[in-house]
Amino acid sequence: MISTETGTTAPADQRALIAVDLGAESCRVSLLRWGGGAPRIELVHRFQNHAVERADGLRWELERICLGVEEGIRKCAQIGAECGASGVRSIGVDGWAVDYVRLDGGGIPLADPYCYRDNRTAEAERALHEVISPRRLRELTGVQLQKINTLYQQYADVLGGEEAGVGWLNLPEYLLSRWGGRAVAERTNATHTQMVDIRSGAWCEEILNAARLDLKRMPALVEPGTDLGELRGPLAELPGMRETRLLAPCCHDTASAIAGIPAQGDDWAYISSGTWSLVGTLLDKPCMTEESSADGFTNLAAAGGRVCFHKNLNGMWLIRQSIETWAVEGYAWEISDLIMAARRVPSFARRELIVVDDPELLLPGRMPQRINEQRARRGLAPLSTSAEHAPEMANLIFQSLASRYAEALKQIASLSGKPLHRIFIVGGGSRNEFLNELTAQATGMEVCRGPAESSTIGNFATQLAALDGEPSAERTALWAQRLSI
Repeated sequence: MISTETGTTAPADQRALIAVDLGAESCRVSLLRWGGGAPRIELVHRFQNHAVERADGLRWELERICLGVEEGIRKCAQIGAECGASGVRSIGVDGWAVDYVRLDGGGIPLADPYCYRDNRTAEAERALHEVISPRRLRELTGVQLQKINTLYQQYADVLGGEEAGVGWLNLPEYLLSRWGGRAVAERTNATHTQMVDIRSGAWCEEILNAARLDLKRMPALVEPGTDLGELRGPLAELPGMRETRLLAPCCHDTASAIAGIPAQGDDWAYISSGTWSLVGTLLDKPCMTEESSADGFTNLAAAGGRVCFHKNLNGMWLIRQSIETWAVEGYAWEISDLIMAARRVPSFARRELIVVDDPELLLPGRMPQRINEQRARRGLAPLSTSAEHAPEMANLIFQSLASRYAEALKQIASLSGKPLHRIFIVGGGSRNEFLNELTAQATGMEVCRGPAESSTIGNFATQLAALDGEPSAERTALWAQRLSI
């Protein structure tokens, strides 16, 4: 069956697909099934996720994440069995970047992984820059230098005397390996480590040597859509799972989200709006100018060999941390109610908008107070930090984000040389219609609300393109359009 909208065909093999999306705040397991040649996506299982502060640092509870995901896969298998479906054809996993699982020689985790917000990387970043300069790191990798990047985390391991010479995998690739897949580093995730040479596409030996990391312990690099093997172990015993393939989609959730944008043409930008705001556009080759480096733009791998050229800005973290602070006061704001209330608050003058990328605003806790502390440093009067006056603070946050988006998009158009007329906003923040309207006003561009669960669509689109035998950017985009109809 040919889709006249996209030119894709319903696959001859219409077994179901599973997409796992790991999030720093929640994880999802979704099922794609076919009916009459049309795809239908169902969110089967969602569970909350959060890092835990321990004596040895801020950590992710790895086994709890794994068991939560596997519960979702079991539910998918049960749904298939009850519906008389013929089984699950493939599973793909995407998730947040930079964090990783350290493994022993047998592939067993040595400890729960650190969370990227752990402050151990501050010293590691400073110390590594004494060995290899930030300028040289940028020249070699083309990525935005951030202390959360895997490179600084692994150098913190070295400085902390962690066991040398062990293997490691980013979290999505670790799950695929746990279920029987080959141990790899999928390219969209690997470029975010700040250890991949942007010109050769291989692990950068100069950086590894500077950080005292062993090239032999680096996982093999693979492209999005790579088949990592057949599902094995207890999950393979579930109904319809005996011949399930394990595929590496765009394992970086942002790359998956961009792969899930149902857009044609080359006049559009994107904002992946969640905890972070990733503002950028797709390029055919990296942008490595002095200006892009000075402005902190990054070049990360995307589906089909393209490049995500974007800036990593603070995002809905600001409002969520504020809500948590107000909840301590006993007032549990719902985000939808807060957005509606914020609409009714008078706008702020441009000079009053906050600097959303202030490092102090990247830290957890006391967000309304942190915002006031910034205002005080700038000679501005404080706002009320009480839950009762939350709409005013929320309005300030949303206006400030929209203004920052406009600044970044103006830079992107200048640096890339692309005329940008549309913005696709994807991720959970795309549901914030007030912020969308403010963004349209600030940029003067058409704002298109993409799928809130765009990473799920991109995950499935990459799997389907790979199963077609054509994991190109064009084929992936066609599947994204088909799945978004």
